[in-house]
Amino acid sequence: MPSNSEKTAVLLLAHGSPDRAEEVPEFLGHVTGGRPMPPDAVQEIAHRYSLIGSSPLTHWTLQQGNGLARALRMPVYVGMRNWKPFISDVVRSMVADRIERAIVICMAPQNSRTSVGLYRRSLEGENRAPFTVDFVEAWHDHPLLIKAFAEKARIGWNRACVEAGTQVPIIFTAHSVPQRTIIEGDPYEAQSYETAQLVANEAELDPESWTFAFQSQGMAGGPWIGPTVEQTILDLKKKGYDGVFIQPIGFLCDHVEVLYDIDIAFKDFAEKQGMRLRRAESLNDSPTLITALADLARSRMQQTVRKG
Repeated sequence: MPSNSEKTAVLLLAHGSPDRAEEVPEFLGHVTGGRPMPPDAVQEIAHRYSLIGSSPLTHWTLQQGNGLARALRMPVYVGMRNWKPFISDVVRSMVADRIERAIVICMAPQNSRTSVGLYRRSLEGENRAPFTVDFVEAWHDHPLLIKAFAEKARIGWNRACVEAGTQVPIIFTAHSVPQRTIIEGDPYEAQSYETAQLVANEAELDPESWTFAFQSQGMAGGPWIGPTVEQTILDLKKKGYDGVFIQPIGFLCDHVEVLYDIDIAFKDFAEKQGMRLRRAESLNDSPTLITALADLARSRMQQTVRKG
């Protein structure tokens, strides 16, 4: 560790999520930067949150931060772009704690300007944080992240195959982004596919046993990248499968895109096609994930020592 490690901290950044359905309108105001959304869309999103009770995104991210702090034996802060604890509030806390340098890790391992880019902008918008920022641009191919996903894939998929009495195809997923984002050079699509391929290799999956789809396409901003999960399910049905196993490799914990989009919406869609949908457990407080984050932070600190 650097000699001034007591003044060095890690800052984890995430999207943020309301704790209760009643908070959805205020939350969406932060997401859109204050631009109004159609009332029907707000009501639908609130309904989705009500169906899952609440989103545990903040809970799990704080848990991941606590685990990382124990592993590193140094301060770890958690800031959310669109909900509490807001990045701006966390930066003020870090200043009050006399932090001099922050290693910043986004809890979205694949880099996109629609996620990582916005988190960075929020951080840099805080009057240029009065401490040195070492920003991790992407870590989609970190070996320990890949291992964490592969561990969950093997356990869940083996169970699914035993229950089905046959090999069940796997769909790896990541959140979709507007097509124009990729056309303009965003690396997100390529990084998402790379993560899926690396997880499949680590889990020793046959190339014919898995495919990839983008989920949770938006309703505005033109076309979003695909293929969609729904279309992929239909394609697998045409091949004679009556079940499917999904593992999101773009999300590090449970939240509405997992607990509603996959566990409710996609599951219902599959059932209407006569197919059963099963899912891998999310990483949440996976010890391997915590080790990946710790390794990422330590490598940044070591780089600083070498440069010094």
